[in-house]
Order: sequence, then C-alpha cells, then structure tokens
Amino acid sequence: MSVDSSATRRGAASLSSGLWWGLLGVASFSLTVPFTRVAVGGLSPLLIGSGRAVGAAVLAGAALVLTRQRPPTGGQWVRLAVVAGGIVAGFPLLTSYALTTVPAAHGAVVIALLPVATAVVAVLRERERLPRSFWVMAVIGALAALGFASLQGGGFGRLDPADLLLFGAVVAAAIGYAEGGLLARELGSWQTVSWALVLAAPLMIALAAASVVRQPPDATPVEWAAFAYLAAVSMFLGFFAWYRGLAIGPMAQVSQVQLVQPVLTIAWAALLLGEELTWPTVLGGIAVIVCAGIAVRIRLDRTAGSGKPRS
Repeated sequence: MSVDSSATRRGAASLSSGLWWGLLGVASFSLTVPFTRVAVGGLSPLLIGSGRAVGAAVLAGAALVLTRQRPPTGGQWVRLAVVAGGIVAGFPLLTSYALTTVPAAHGAVVIALLPVATAVVAVLRERERLPRSFWVMAVIGALAALGFASLQGGGFGRLDPADLLLFGAVVAAAIGYAEGGLLARELGSWQTVSWALVLAAPLMIALAAASVVRQPPDATPVEWAAFAYLAAVSMFLGFFAWYRGLAIGPMAQVSQVQLVQPVLTIAWAALLLGEELTWPTVLGGIAVIVCAGIAVRIRLDRTAGSGKPRS
C-alpha cells in the first residue's frame, strides 16, 4: 500500500466522521423551532428564552469545572459578552416570542438565512474582500426571505411583527456565531459556548425569576419535555456534536451541513406538529436555501484559495 493511498483513506475517513458529527449537531438544532413552538403553549416566551439558558449554564459550568478549564482573559470576556448576547439571549428570546404567533415551518424559512448571514458578518468582521457574486446571492436570499414573510403576512410589503422578531433573531445569532467562531480559535469550541452561557447566567436567572413571578408556568408534561430539550440539547449538547464535526473537518465541507437544517425543521413541523406544507412554504424554503448555499460556497472557495483560516 502506498503512502499516498493510505493518507487518502485517512482523509476520507476523517471527512466522513466530521460530516456525521456535524449532521448530528444540525439534527439536534433542527428540533429547536418545533419544540419552541410546543413549549410556548404552556410557558411564557420569556421563561423559555431565559430558562433554557439557565439550564444549559448549569451543565456548562459543571463541564468547565470538571475539565479544569482556564478562565478567559479580560479582552476575551468582552467578546464572550457579544457571543452571549447573540446566541444565549438574543436568538432564544426573539424566536420564543415570534413562535407564539407563527408556525414552526414559517419560522424555519426565515431562519434559513442564518448560514449566509453568519458568512456576511464574518466577512465584515475579518474585512475580507469577496467577489460581487457573493453579495448578489446574499441580497437575493434576503429578498426571497422578505418576500416569503410579507406574502405570508397578508400581502407584499407587509411584515408581521413576528417576522421582524425572526429577522432580529437571525442577525443576533449571526453575530454570535461569527464572533464565537473567531473566539473558538483561542478558547476552544465548546469552551466558548460554555463560558458564554456562564457569563449570561446572572441575567438569565433574573429574567427567568421575573417571568415565573409575573406569569407562573402552567405547562403539560409534553411542554416541559420540549423545554428540557431546548435547555439540554439545543443550548448545550448539540454544540458538542456540531463543534466536534467542525474540529475534525475539513470545516469548509462540514459547515455546509447546516444548510439542511431548515429542511429538517420543516419536516419536523409537519411530522410532530401536523403543520400543513403549503407551496409558498416549500418554494420559499427552497429559494432561501439555494441562495444561502451558493453564497456560502462562494465564500468558502474564495477563502480556501487565499489560504486564510476559516471561521
């Protein structure tokens, strides 16, 4: 057996392992929107958005202590605050409020913008120079999502308040993901998420307590189970699988697995919630996913060609 063929086999095995871990993480995240839709039936959006972060922070704190992780430096804490604001507070709270009025499949189409939104933030953050085709596809993807949301909201040009919350959630998560991706190079992948959860814990505890006092929870066992999933998996364990896949890599190939997340979410919405798959939902999802996929592919190809590290 030649050295080249042996190296090729190892590379293929590594890619396969990375893809499977990445797919496991994406599959975990794909249930977030449907389970949030279930949980809001008996729990307030504020409790869901903050309480899931509290539960995840307990798990994160235990993991950090057991593995004896070194605390971040002063400047890293500031950047962790940005990550926490995006993925610990912003995205969960905004989506929880939005999903009180819109179906899970509708939310999945708008949130399908997240991969390209993250790429845009990373480009701006690292001051990359990308071809015009990247920006064209990013704009077309955003317009497709806006068009879908406005048509579903009652007419072209009219957006439901829930859609504004969903778009805000996309922006918040994109900022958190991009900054977290950069910070993970210094702290480690799961460590970055864990420290962000711990940093946000005091505020999330206060918000959860205020929510319980203002609106005592009255949830069924199924709704509590959905909430437990959001705390343990969506906010914590899912990141272990996702970041392990990215770490095994190659990151360019593994990161594209995220593009199947909205497809899985729409499927879960139909299977678990009995939501009807309308043609506007299907076509809107396809349009946004295709545009996001092309834009992300352009950036990955350009980044790989320049030899710069990927976030």
